[in-house]
Amino acid sequence: MAAKPGAGTARTSPASPLTERQEARRRSILRASARLAGRGGFDAVQMREVAESSQVALGTLYRYFPSKIHLLVATMQDQLEHMHGTLRKKPPTGETAAERVAETLMRAFRALQREPQLADAMVRALTFADRSVSPEVDQVSRQTTMIILDSMGLENPTPDQLSAVRVIEHTWHSALITWLSGRASIAQVKIDIETACRLIDLAAPTPTPAPAPAPAPAPKNSD
Repeated sequence: MAAKPGAGTARTSPASPLTERQEARRRSILRASARLAGRGGFDAVQMREVAESSQVALGTLYRYFPSKIHLLVATMQDQLEHMHGTLRKKPPTGETAAERVAETLMRAFRALQREPQLADAMVRALTFADRSVSPEVDQVSRQTTMIILDSMGLENPTPDQLSAVRVIEHTWHSALITWLSGRASIAQVKIDIETACRLIDLAAPTPTPAPAPAPAPAPKNSD
């Protein structure tokens, strides 16, 4: 759906913090979007119905989200944020970082699996997103990265680890698409995610060996 003419100019800038009232309105809009998508998928999310369901004026809705694609991508970021909070309450138990990330992503995947119409709507929006939706897409990517790093227990990842995280993130999103389209089973999704997660252990920094102790000086000849 194309953005409403002139809506982009009135859009709330991410750099401008929302007031409490604006944040409450935004939350109401995202909840309405998720409800409609959960009932009828991508096509069920119509901007006029979202406005009516969230009890905001249509023009106000367009100031927050210039198009349906912006709205659904933001809905995915919001859903991931909620998942992140749930995952933090019950951290993964795997012995290695790869096992913990795979466990976490499969839990997130199963959460989306419980609402396939909502998952399909959000993933389709990500697929259709153009450059105008870059800020919202970046938020989804950052949220996914935070979920992965949290499960790894990493605060300062190396460049190699970040590269591994990006590949895992791409694999997870691709697995969602193939599952939603009926081209992959849950079992195959699990295998693919676990395979990609092994990159984490491969990208782990190699410990620097301790320097060998200096040889003891030879005893002086007393002769």
